[in-house]
Amino acid sequence: MALIVQKFGGSSVANKDRLFNVADIVTRTYAKGNKVIVVVSAQGDTTDDLIAKAKEVNEDASKREMDMLLTAGEQMSASLLAMAIEKLGYPVVSLLGWQAGFVTSTAYGSARIKRVEPDRMQKELDKKNIIVVTGFQGINRYDDMTTLGRGGSDTSAVAIAAAMHADLCQIYTDVEGVYTADPRKVKNAQKLEAISYDEMLELASLGAQVLNNRSVEMAKKYGIELEVLSSMTRKPGTIVKEAVKMEEMLISGVAKDEDVARVSIIGVPDRPGLAFKIFSKLAANNINVDIILQSVGRNGTKDISFTVSHSNLKPTIELLNTPYAEQLGANTVVYDENIAKVSVVGAGMESHPGTAAKMFEALFDANINIRMISTSEIKISVLIDRADADRAVSVIHERFFDKTQQH
Repeated sequence: MALIVQKFGGSSVANKDRLFNVADIVTRTYAKGNKVIVVVSAQGDTTDDLIAKAKEVNEDASKREMDMLLTAGEQMSASLLAMAIEKLGYPVVSLLGWQAGFVTSTAYGSARIKRVEPDRMQKELDKKNIIVVTGFQGINRYDDMTTLGRGGSDTSAVAIAAAMHADLCQIYTDVEGVYTADPRKVKNAQKLEAISYDEMLELASLGAQVLNNRSVEMAKKYGIELEVLSSMTRKPGTIVKEAVKMEEMLISGVAKDEDVARVSIIGVPDRPGLAFKIFSKLAANNINVDIILQSVGRNGTKDISFTVSHSNLKPTIELLNTPYAEQLGANTVVYDENIAKVSVVGAGMESHPGTAAKMFEALFDANINIRMISTSEIKISVLIDRADADRAVSVIHERFFDKTQQH
């Protein structure tokens, strides 16, 4: 008998037919003698609809009240799925995040899971119940409901798998697994049988929207084997685990992220400590910085460019603009929102020279200009014009994954 955690996204539970489809998947798993804990997201566009309702009432609603509202979406999904499972004749109980033992930090809207207290879930499993848990939420030390931010239901599922020592955590989505590129946009995208935690983490962080990066971090930390698969087709998916032997695979995927803005501080005095002043100020205001590029100093000055998400662009500019830029001695601060980050990821890059040249050649042949470059052992990212992003992914993917690819 295995303990299996199954997570279903919003599209998988979007309506009555899909709810019963999920109920069938869950009950078939249970009928094989397994213990099953299910984690659900809000149905379809429910979260967006709730946000729209909030804005009708108050454009500047507090994050606490937004969390009180948004947790209702998952509560609806959990109770409706439990009703469907009941209808099929199986024992089931739905639990809110706090009832399932999720204790979080106090950061409304982007809370972190501090711990999962599994007593209630264990009692329900002992009663032979299927458990349906609301994803994306928990409770903080003030007994307030909190949400975990984008992709939080994935993180909820992995946290339960870790706390309950589950044998497998299955993440059901609207694609059949992890692909070498977005199969909806790249016609020759290939499904991977397996991928390492590190590669999946890079892809998740770089814009591939299959898994939330926090969930992959947690799975790696606790050694939870993940399977990404479709709730629609029921075919085997992609396994995410520690070591994957794929020596012939130079890269495992191409990803794009359009939630990127570039900020450049022009004419910063070329002396020690200024980079620290800039980035410590951003960090103190919870602004996450990604790619950083510093030019070679000339005439006693240098330029510092970096990227932030679109939501962090306005506060970044407000922080760095006058009088702060004047205090630094910089000439000006400029920004560009019309860019995208395109990346290749693969553990095979470490032992195969020439990956960057191959990527850059593909972009050159397509007449796509590179604005900035960032590399690590298993990834290469470039900033390009946003209008070129989809084309860039296609030409890079074709260069690495066409049938004449040389290993």
